[in-house]
Amino acid sequence: MGTPVTIILIIITVLISMHAWKNTLFYEKWMFNPYKSRHHGQYFRFLTSGFIHKDWGHLVFNMFTLFFLGRGVETYLGYLYDLSIPIYLGLYLSAIVISSIPSYLKHRDHEFYYSLGASGGVSALVFAFILIDPLTKLCLFGILCLPGFILGILYLLYSFQMGKKSMDNINHDAHLFGALYGAVFVIIMDPGLLMSFIEQISQYKPF
Repeated sequence: MGTPVTIILIIITVLISMHAWKNTLFYEKWMFNPYKSRHHGQYFRFLTSGFIHKDWGHLVFNMFTLFFLGRGVETYLGYLYDLSIPIYLGLYLSAIVISSIPSYLKHRDHEFYYSLGASGGVSALVFAFILIDPLTKLCLFGILCLPGFILGILYLLYSFQMGKKSMDNINHDAHLFGALYGAVFVIIMDPGLLMSFIEQISQYKPF
């Protein structure tokens, strides 16, 4: 239960990314470029950029996370709603778009700024999962394993700080705002989830 849509998203993303690596014009056209979105009306880039990736490492990391945590969110929504598929897709796809808005506002007049990847959508699903099950241990690169809510806090702080510095080519703003959006989305879908989250973390004992 809850697996098919996540698997379909992964397959589509992998196929499109592989095609983009072989087709330079396609790759460039699908990347997120705030300047071209604003000055040439290419707003489709807000969404298409979420289906292409820089390389195999970038792709595998996002799809690996999507596979393990996206299924949990999809299953949870399936318990809540009969029409859970459009809600789940709405969360993922809208997160890709909305997480790019801060970058758009910051770089809409910077012609050579580009970003790509599903990180905004994936971050939304990660934080939706954390709201649902905050005490489940999540592992970063299979090394640092912490309860989801603790890892989530560290992730938000890191993304916020790195987003201010802008010292690398990673869109940390998309990570941050995608994560916050995912948390808000599931709370709206299930208002009782916030109290459940608070109750669970209040019972957490590190030792």
